[in-house]
Amino acid sequence: MTPVLKFIANQDQKPIRIDKFLMQLIPNISRNQIQKATRSGKILVNQHIIKKNNYLIKPFDLVIVEKTITNSSIFLDSSFFLENITEEKIPLNIIHEDEDLLVINKPAGIVVHPGFGHEKGTLIHGIKYHLKNFSNQKKFPPRLGLIHRIDKDTSGLLLIAKNEYSQKWLLKQFFYKTIYKKYIALVWGDLQKKEGSITGFIGRDPKNRKRRILFKNPSKGKYSITHYKVVEKFQYITYISCFIKTGKTHQIRAHFKYLGHPLFNDSTYGGNKIFMKKKLSKKNIEFFNMCLKILQRQALHAICLSFIHPNHKKCHFTCPIPEDFQNVLQKCKNQFSIKKN
Repeated sequence: MTPVLKFIANQDQKPIRIDKFLMQLIPNISRNQIQKATRSGKILVNQHIIKKNNYLIKPFDLVIVEKTITNSSIFLDSSFFLENITEEKIPLNIIHEDEDLLVINKPAGIVVHPGFGHEKGTLIHGIKYHLKNFSNQKKFPPRLGLIHRIDKDTSGLLLIAKNEYSQKWLLKQFFYKTIYKKYIALVWGDLQKKEGSITGFIGRDPKNRKRRILFKNPSKGKYSITHYKVVEKFQYITYISCFIKTGKTHQIRAHFKYLGHPLFNDSTYGGNKIFMKKKLSKKNIEFFNMCLKILQRQALHAICLSFIHPNHKKCHFTCPIPEDFQNVLQKCKNQFSIKKN
């Protein structure tokens, strides 16, 4: 059997020529190589041979490429597949499991899927080990059923499909924004509004590719919206809940940075520095330094997830607030007068 590379377009993929799509994913390959492979029938989309280089890739398209067109290894930043993943015995906090899906409570500090610098030890490696005896393993969809992602240092609920039917079913709900996702977070500063929405076109920061920023120009990013509500105020810190329908990379983190209220201890977006330090007493500075040592990551947790199961029943899952987050939250309640909304 001819060895192949397999890719699946993300649910928010904008229409893009197939040659441009593959150039983003396969390193050290020329556009000419891809176009030649297309004309030779070595590229398939959804099991059909594609011979036009201007073919437009759409969300959820499965692209298969013969490895003979390139000696490059697969680029694992946004697409990967089952045969690339080795089994690893990694503890999984499983909230729910049935024949169609898994709901996992991911701890902070573990990467969801492989990428440069994270070839081993990811959640996906652990999922493959967990499901190695699953009867439908050979029918697993690309990306080992991963439906969505959360950042390495964000904790909370993650949804995994166990077969192609459930993957398509769940991905459609993400595409049509009917899946309910709730996060909780601690942000620096005193949010004046009890609730609000943050919108913008989110894309890579041209000055720092590890960060995302909001643009006014839609051509520079993807539309994103975050709804939030203030749960409690602690004078210098605000405890909030967030509801997102668009799940862009770093969305909540970038949105609150844009608002001027970065997430507590978010080192990428400046939240690891004490907010308005010059206005704080020495006692409060010592208090926040202690809290930064307790919660050594951004204060963001995916706490609720609701969707329609492939069996057509409505599902709602929640998970506990992690100990590090809960510890800082309780210390803030003890330290400052609480203003309930």
